[in-house]
Amino acid sequence: MSEKTGFMKALKCRECGREYPLEAKHVCEFDFGPLEVAYDYERIAGALTREVIADRPQSMWRYRELLPVAGEPTVGCQVGFTPLVKADRLAKRLGIRELWIKNDTVNYPTLSFKDRVVSVALSRSRELGFQTVACASTGNLANSVAANAASAGLEAYVFIPADLEQGKVLNSLVYGPHVIGIQGHYDEVNRLCAEIAGKYGWAFVNVNMRPYYAEGSKSMGFEIAEQLDWEVPQHTVIPMASGSLLTKIHKAYQELSKLGLVKGSGWRIHGAQASGCSPISSAQKAGLDFFKPVKPDTIAKSLAIGTPADGFYALRVMKETGGGADDVTNEEIREGIRLLAECEGIFAETAGGVTVGVAKKLIASGKIPAEDSAVLCVTGHGLKTLDAVDGHVGSTREIKPSLREFEAIVAQDQAATR
Repeated sequence: MSEKTGFMKALKCRECGREYPLEAKHVCEFDFGPLEVAYDYERIAGALTREVIADRPQSMWRYRELLPVAGEPTVGCQVGFTPLVKADRLAKRLGIRELWIKNDTVNYPTLSFKDRVVSVALSRSRELGFQTVACASTGNLANSVAANAASAGLEAYVFIPADLEQGKVLNSLVYGPHVIGIQGHYDEVNRLCAEIAGKYGWAFVNVNMRPYYAEGSKSMGFEIAEQLDWEVPQHTVIPMASGSLLTKIHKAYQELSKLGLVKGSGWRIHGAQASGCSPISSAQKAGLDFFKPVKPDTIAKSLAIGTPADGFYALRVMKETGGGADDVTNEEIREGIRLLAECEGIFAETAGGVTVGVAKKLIASGKIPAEDSAVLCVTGHGLKTLDAVDGHVGSTREIKPSLREFEAIVAQDQAATR
């Protein structure tokens, strides 16, 4: 393993294939295609085995040869290896033989899958000598950059839409970063951040550091396969904002297959969006290989990206794997949150409600056959989006400290179930 590059070879354009040095760079100079990390798989095959992985600590870094850092990680060493929960009760409700929940609602430290991408981005930022890190975010990424930067002693700026859920705003402010609210939707925040990154030269995790940052999502796919006894699931349902998580989980399955670490092949990748921001799912359902940008209008603010950076590649992955996509309304999102909570005791944010709601539709339509097995990726905790379900999940019933009054409630409940 090289001290300067690890198992990375170069940054490579996803369009023309031109290669660039492993620096803070994200766009090809010739065709403006996005850059992606290329690895030396021959060297990795000699270093990474199931036995080596099993002997390592249970974190995302047990697969470090396939993650873009040159040396040992220095930020987020405890991130990842979240539970894969067998969801029998939810499977029965959705009408499928076998169902699993990849539960990143309990990811460390900020209760979302964004801790994966941020631990990679900040570890690599430190290797490249940055002292200030930043991001454009719909909430979860801001929380994670703020928390992980605080633990690493890095200065942090996070840029968010000004109308973000208050819970996510507070969950960034508490770590002491510079939180900047922008009067506009996420795509406008992102455009401003691209300008700031160019002028100030900071490490923007999802701008100039994006090739490294995005690779962190692969760890979710690596863990799913290992937790299924090194078998890739038949179906994986993944929420889509930029579309990056979907493409990277697919890449994770491909890499494990290339290295001979997994059994099986022919997996299908499915995408989930909210109806109020569904450029990718709308294009997929229409049979298009391009999407039309939209203006977001949904309670699923963590998925509210109207111009998804990886939308084209997400469409390609779903087409290549025979997967499908769908989208759900605000009420269907709330129903998905309730179903997951009532059946499996997992409280997901709105993006999780989107995943469950879309899985329900895909199973009902036969796009995911009832006799198959599926994994649903749930990416953030419900405590982050309390406003979305407030007033939609029932209410408390108040009584005096009286046994007689409590017995009256029990009698009502028993009568209602008869």
